[in-house]
Amino acid sequence: MTTDSKSTDSNGKQALLAQPRGLCAGVDRAIEIVERAVDVYGAPVYVLHEIVHNRHVLENLSARGVIFVKEVEEVPANSVMIFSAHGVSDSVVEQSKARKLIVIDATCPLVTKVHLQAKLYSGNGREVVLIGHQGHPEVEGTSGRIQGKVHVVGSVEEVAEIEVADPDRLAYVTQTTLSVDDTRDVILALQQRFPTIKGPDLKDICYATQNRQNAVREMTSKIDLLIVVGSQNSSNSNRLAELGGRSGLPAYLVDDPADVDPAWLNGKTSIGVTAGASAPETLVKKILQRLKELGVSAVKELDGEPENVVFHLPAFPPDSRTTTPS
Repeated sequence: MTTDSKSTDSNGKQALLAQPRGLCAGVDRAIEIVERAVDVYGAPVYVLHEIVHNRHVLENLSARGVIFVKEVEEVPANSVMIFSAHGVSDSVVEQSKARKLIVIDATCPLVTKVHLQAKLYSGNGREVVLIGHQGHPEVEGTSGRIQGKVHVVGSVEEVAEIEVADPDRLAYVTQTTLSVDDTRDVILALQQRFPTIKGPDLKDICYATQNRQNAVREMTSKIDLLIVVGSQNSSNSNRLAELGGRSGLPAYLVDDPADVDPAWLNGKTSIGVTAGASAPETLVKKILQRLKELGVSAVKELDGEPENVVFHLPAFPPDSRTTTPS
């Protein structure tokens, strides 16, 4: 049921739940891949980088025998290793082969689509501009899939600093955890400076990132406080909190019920709650329970864009450790 104002029920404070929120299909798939890998191969199973950017998810998987590493060299030869949802570079793939690892690729299919787009542009002789955050695992993975020149830009100001070999041979792709709104100004700046630049259709932007931002934007007029459930290193979760702040609301990113400060609720009657694409619904429920303990007496879910996307799991390779040579 959609609430049209900041009115509360007769008992006082209320929480409004954004819809959609929380886990997207790519993240859900990545987590299921790791869980099934433990079932199929047994512990330990190694994951390169964080499978998704959420502390609680990582702790739950670690308890099952999953080991998260930063470099391929940390993984013992012939072990099972999973590439995270953010994707990896070509060099990581080659290193994994050299160590004879049993590799399962949990890269989000939408990230893989960006990889293919970027490689196509580069293969056609274009330098590639990657719109994203320098140092983000997805950006590093995408950059490492491109054989030619790559320019990483995260702002309009950085567009002005790009030096290219041929202004007429450029293309751009974007980090999937950025929405159309996040990238619009940068894309416009690129098009103004390089009128012939090529880029993907806007419909190729990650649906989940855009939908979650749209849901927050829709609810801002109905709330006087925004709580975003997600980890500090989650790009899309941070964008949701920033969106609330730009709307003039106090907005907080929380990763645990204990993070919710009772003082935030002073004088507030309508509290908006959403979650980044890597935050599980179980954590949202814990945050709602915390809010109830602090005086929230009603929870209402808003209407929103339905999401029915499901990504299939990849085939799991045979366990070469138990295969008897012929």
